[in-house]
Amino acid sequence: MAEQEGLEYGKADFVLMDSVTLPEFMDNLKLRFEKGRIYTFIGEVVVSVNPYKNLPIYGRDTIEQYKGRELYERPPHLFSIADAAYKAMKRRCKDTCIVISGESGAGKTEASKYIMQYIAAITNPSQRAEVERVKNTLLKSNCVLEAFGNAKTNRNDNSSRFGKYMDINFDFKGDPIGGHINNYLLEKSRVIVRQLGERSFHSFYQLILGAPEQTLRSLHLQKDISTYTYTRSLAQVKSSINDAADFREVSDAMKVIGFKPEEIQTVYKILAAILHLGNLKFVVDGDTPLIENGKIVSVVADLLGSKAELLEKALLFRTVATGRDVIDKQHTEKEAIYGRDAFAKAIYERLFCWIVTRINDVIDVRKQDAALHGKNTVIGVLDIYGFEIFDNNSFEQFCINYCNEKLQQLFIQLVLTQEQEEYQREGIPWKHIDYFNNQIIVDLVEQQHRGIISLLDDACMNVGKVTDPMFLDALNKQLGKHAHYSSRKVCPTDKALEYDRDFRIRHYAGDVVYSVVGFIDKNKDTLFQDFKRLMYNSSNPVLKAMWPEGKLSITEVTKRPLTAATLFKNSMIALVDNLASKEPYYVRCIKPNDKKSPSLFDVERCRHQVEYLGLLENVRVRRAGFAYRQLYERFLQRYKMISKLTWPNHQMSSDRAAVQKILQENHFDQDAAYGKTKVFIRTPRTLFSLEEKRSESLLKVIIFLQKIWRGTLARQRYKKTKAALTILRYYRRYKVKSYIKEVINRFRGVRESRDYGKHIKWPTPPKVLRRFQEDMQNIHNRWRAYQLIKSLPASEIPKVKDKVAAFENLKGQRSDMGLQRCWEGSYLESKQENAQNSVYFVSRANELQRKDKYMKALFSSHVRKVNRFNKVEDRAIFITDRHLYKLDPSKLYKVMSSTPLYNVSGISVTNGKDQLVVFHTKDHKDLIVCLGENGTLTSESRVGELVGVLANHFKSEKRRLQVTVSHPVQCSQHGRSCSITVETKINQSQPHFAKSRSGFTLIVPAN
Repeated sequence: MAEQEGLEYGKADFVLMDSVTLPEFMDNLKLRFEKGRIYTFIGEVVVSVNPYKNLPIYGRDTIEQYKGRELYERPPHLFSIADAAYKAMKRRCKDTCIVISGESGAGKTEASKYIMQYIAAITNPSQRAEVERVKNTLLKSNCVLEAFGNAKTNRNDNSSRFGKYMDINFDFKGDPIGGHINNYLLEKSRVIVRQLGERSFHSFYQLILGAPEQTLRSLHLQKDISTYTYTRSLAQVKSSINDAADFREVSDAMKVIGFKPEEIQTVYKILAAILHLGNLKFVVDGDTPLIENGKIVSVVADLLGSKAELLEKALLFRTVATGRDVIDKQHTEKEAIYGRDAFAKAIYERLFCWIVTRINDVIDVRKQDAALHGKNTVIGVLDIYGFEIFDNNSFEQFCINYCNEKLQQLFIQLVLTQEQEEYQREGIPWKHIDYFNNQIIVDLVEQQHRGIISLLDDACMNVGKVTDPMFLDALNKQLGKHAHYSSRKVCPTDKALEYDRDFRIRHYAGDVVYSVVGFIDKNKDTLFQDFKRLMYNSSNPVLKAMWPEGKLSITEVTKRPLTAATLFKNSMIALVDNLASKEPYYVRCIKPNDKKSPSLFDVERCRHQVEYLGLLENVRVRRAGFAYRQLYERFLQRYKMISKLTWPNHQMSSDRAAVQKILQENHFDQDAAYGKTKVFIRTPRTLFSLEEKRSESLLKVIIFLQKIWRGTLARQRYKKTKAALTILRYYRRYKVKSYIKEVINRFRGVRESRDYGKHIKWPTPPKVLRRFQEDMQNIHNRWRAYQLIKSLPASEIPKVKDKVAAFENLKGQRSDMGLQRCWEGSYLESKQENAQNSVYFVSRANELQRKDKYMKALFSSHVRKVNRFNKVEDRAIFITDRHLYKLDPSKLYKVMSSTPLYNVSGISVTNGKDQLVVFHTKDHKDLIVCLGENGTLTSESRVGELVGVLANHFKSEKRRLQVTVSHPVQCSQHGRSCSITVETKINQSQPHFAKSRSGFTLIVPAN
């Protein structure tokens, strides 16, 4: 029972229909198609309706949904059949096969590609290189074989014109290790002729429209399909095919498979030679045929690696051996044209068979020791032409429809056999099912001495001129009374048949009228020996290898070759025997309409296909009185939740007893039968009721499981959280203890250390102790500072405090702070610096002390200052604990101005080595100076000393001095903002202020 599909999509399995009738079958098929459900089960058979559009149901996500699942667990899909075949092969080491059938345009080729895609996706999880190579080759081979074996027909843009059976070999681990491709009855007549509106094989159009210009020139081809007789169409051909893109894809695929460059080039040459052959024209000079366009002969000969005169001779003459004598017999015009066309068909057929052989050489399983590597198992995929009924049905349609008769016979036989065997195994009485046995039609075609193929072979072997009407006359005499054969001679009133041309066979799929015109020639498949010798003697080794029989001498006697029909019959018998030896899985493809419309469902068209595919008989056989059967274990696994006695596990003697209890409890036991390993349910209603009860019970089970699971998760989270907190607590304690021990070890003996622990690196603290470490570092620094300072004289302590203040304000902003030298404070008192005028300064300082009552002189120095009028003058500054004085050294240090310190709001310096200082005042009359010695730039940096002295004094008065380090320096002169920049200049002897656009520039010596 497929999950995840409601009844609004119809029944996912035709076996579950209420009544097995054709109208109900068609209604269900139509409903599912219209709802976008193109796949439906008939037990283990998938019915596929061509959607004529791309559907998003083949991606990696969909593959994962079907991987390893049972058929009934997921909605119907090609992947479910592919997985079932793969599991049967892997689990039971049993060879399996997937038979894809349906008429032309029903989607068989696409179905086979999706099955291959699925098998490739689920295998080789370990990504072994050799397995990947095999997988890629198998997938790419589809592309190449489609190019050379498929063509556009009136029913299908990508119709397979050959039959393909591919064996995929797997090792004991279930990974593909190789494969083998068998091809059947390539429709080679399509090379030279086809019905209106159809095309020849894709390969010709891909070469003409997709090959590069250089390649086309080398092949003497033009980019125009109408130029060549074999590709020219008498009617407009509508197609959605992109030949140019397909050419590139096929070319890449051939390289991936392993075709050598010279082999690919040979393939192009053969295709080009065939196209040129079609353009050869013959004219008659008296009774002698001649080639009208002789240049083409040279081109074809060059492409085939032969000589022009030898090719021309093979086209115009036939070498005949009479005893020991060899003569050249001249062709008639009709014989020459026949020979040319037969040669073109034969070359293409040999090319196609060589491509298949070349692919097989790459993917064939290497010889392995079964005892060492295990037994190889096989999945076969059969994608073969579907049943065909055209306006003109010839020898090819006869063979194709015979093939479908054989496969239908196998299908019915295997399905019936499987059902009978299952009922016998389970001990369930078998109910006889009426169905159409098409063995009578198979015998009509293949029966020894009496079948159509035998009569056709007899006609081909008779001495003398045997015509197609003579063959038809033989059919009428031998088969005239057969229930499934008729002709105009047998049934004169049937005017749909033409005298001496048509015969009708009543196939399982419907009546088909065949025209015998060409039957004998196509069955003989005559190709003059001259062409075979010509190709064998080609200088191209690839071409030479395609024609091994060309080495025979003209006088050598050989056994009569088997006819085309007999070869095909033998291959079909071998194919059916091969399929019968494997466990079969079926995909039955249906074409919904002839207009390739994704929305049109032609009921009559589909009904005809359902009838001739025998799908209704398949449903009847599958049900045989019981719509559903399942192993007790799996049935119990699915429905055990609807009974308290079986949920979650039963205590009964067997699974069978538990299943019986479930059905009895729900009053379904009268609608069921119990086999040895399986339970059989008679009507679909019972199964639907079980599914409804299961859905109701599942909801309760899910809620209960969610409750239990949520509670379990909550308890687990609580326990984990509690354990984590305990671990965290102990771990933190451990980290704190370890940290403290490490600090103690590192700082042991720090009192005796020369630098009191400055060199000691602190250990990295745990996060919880980061703040603690910062505090400890501060305490250590203060202790270390105390240890250093307590040894200093009391007179040095103020200087140390000044340096500390300078460091705090300028750290990281100005590199040169003068901390290494001795700070004297009042340099104007120093006789070393101010030898001549120090007496005058001292006198002036004493006078100011008496006048302004200051307690302490903080700093004094010569400076160069500039005012708002750009006037530069040498002055001196004298800073006390109360005032900032500007003095004139030239006038015995006369006081030029006095600024109370409480009016000083800040000080600005640069980040360089210059001595620029700007005193900011609250009344915006900033003082701009450059510290120096008697008008020259001092070699000592006194900026740091000035900043430290002032900052320390402000701090002692519990005031804050705003120290700004920047470049340029901003200031205000009587309310006007300006900036001061510093520039260096070579050969500048002393600092100097100059006017600039934004204010002033201090020019200092470069050295």
